[in-house]
Amino acid sequence: MAQLSPVPSSFKAAHTDSNWLPSCGTPLGTLCRDLLALTGSSTKTSRPKVLWSATKLAGSYRRPGIDYTDTFSPVVKPATTHTVLSLALSRNWPIHLLYVKNAFLHGSLSETTYYPFGFEDLVHPNFICRLRKSLYGFMQALRAWYSRFATHMLSMGFLESKSETSLFIYRQGSDIAYLLVNVDDIVLTASSASLLQWTYMHYSRISLCQTLVRFITYSGCMYSTLTAACFIPSGRMSDCKPCVTLVDTNHKLSATEGACVDNATDFRSLAGALQYLTFTRPDIAYAVQQVCLHMHDPRQPHLATLKLILRCICGTLDLGLLLRPSTSSELIVYSDADSARCPDTHKSTSSYAVFLGDNLISRSSKRQMMVSISSAEAEYRAVANALRQLLLEHHAHLRRSTLVYCNNISTVYMAFNPVQHQRMKHIEIDLHFVRERDDFLNSGVL
Repeated sequence: MAQLSPVPSSFKAAHTDSNWLPSCGTPLGTLCRDLLALTGSSTKTSRPKVLWSATKLAGSYRRPGIDYTDTFSPVVKPATTHTVLSLALSRNWPIHLLYVKNAFLHGSLSETTYYPFGFEDLVHPNFICRLRKSLYGFMQALRAWYSRFATHMLSMGFLESKSETSLFIYRQGSDIAYLLVNVDDIVLTASSASLLQWTYMHYSRISLCQTLVRFITYSGCMYSTLTAACFIPSGRMSDCKPCVTLVDTNHKLSATEGACVDNATDFRSLAGALQYLTFTRPDIAYAVQQVCLHMHDPRQPHLATLKLILRCICGTLDLGLLLRPSTSSELIVYSDADSARCPDTHKSTSSYAVFLGDNLISRSSKRQMMVSISSAEAEYRAVANALRQLLLEHHAHLRRSTLVYCNNISTVYMAFNPVQHQRMKHIEIDLHFVRERDDFLNSGVL
C-alpha cells in the first residue's frame, strides 16, 4: 500500500515529496506539448484534487510586486445573467452555454516571471524557463485570461457594456448578440443561429471550447435551478424531516444569545453554500441573510435556524427560478423594509425584487448600514436606474417609467414631494442626479 503524504504548506515542501512532484509538473507538460491531460479517468480518485492542489501551491510561490501586480478581474452579476436570459426567451433566440478548456492557460502574462525551481530541461540544463502564459494558481491568472478574451471580443466588433464589463454586445444592422463571461463559463445568445455560429467560430480561435448545454426550454420557458441536494450535508441532514417554515418571524436572532457552536468552520461553510443557492432560490434569501449575519460568532440558535432552512430545502428540492417569454418590457420594483428589528443594533433590513415583465431578474435582502436613517428608497431607485441603463444598451427601449411599489406612505410622499429636511439629504442627492439626466427625461424614458 502506498504511503499517503500530508498536504504540504508550501511549494518547496511539495517539490521535495515524491508523491506531489509529478502533479507539480503536469501544467508544464500541458503548456509544452499543447495537449490536455486526462486526470478524471484514473483509478486514483484523489488524482484531480492532488493536481489542483499542487498547481495552487506552485502559484502561491509567486511574489507580489515582482511576479504579479494587478489581480482583479470582473465576473458577471446574477442580475445581468437573468436580464439577458429573459430578453433572449422573450425574443425566441437560441441560447448556448460554453465551457473553455484550461481557460487560465490561455492568458498572456505581462510580467516577467519564471517557472518555479526544480524543473530542468534535459537538453539545456542551465536554462531558466520563462513563462509567457499563466498557470492555474497564479494570482493574476484570471485577469490575464479575461484581458486576452476581452481584447479578442473587441477585435470581433463586440462592445463592452458600460454597466457590466463581463457583458459583450454585438450589433450589426438588425443582428444582435450577447455574450456573458463568468471565468471559464460563457453564455452566448444571438438573434439568429447563423450569427451565433459565426461568433462561436471566431471565439474558438483563441481557446479550446465546447458547447456544454444548448438550453432546453419547456413550452418556451427556462427552468433555472441548482442541485439543492448537494448543499445538504450527507449523513447528517439528508434524512431530516421536511418542513414548510423557513424562519420564525416573531423571534429575531441575537448575537449574544445561546452557547457557541462546537464547529464554527462547518457552520460558515454551509451558510456560504446556502448563500450561493439563493441565486436560483430567492425565497430563502431573507432566512439565509439572517443566518449569515452571525458567521463571525455562530451560536446554537443560529445553528438551529440553519438546520430549519435545510429541512425546508429538503422538502422543496424541485423548486427553482422560472424564466418565461414575456410580452411586457416593464421594469417593476417591489421594495420593503423592517423597522429597527435587529435586537442588537436596532438596524433595519432592506429588501427589493426587480421584475422585467413576468421574470424576476434581481433581488436583495440586506441590513442597512446606518441606524434610523432609511436609505432604502435611494438604493431601490439606483438599482432600477442601473438596470434601465443596461436595458438601453440591449436596445430594449422602455416605453413606461419604472414602477416602484412600496408600503411606506412617507417614502411615497417624499418621492412626489422631496421636501428639504436634514434626514432626507441622502435621498435629495439621488433625486437631483435623476433630474440632471435631461436626455432621459426629454426622450420619455424616465
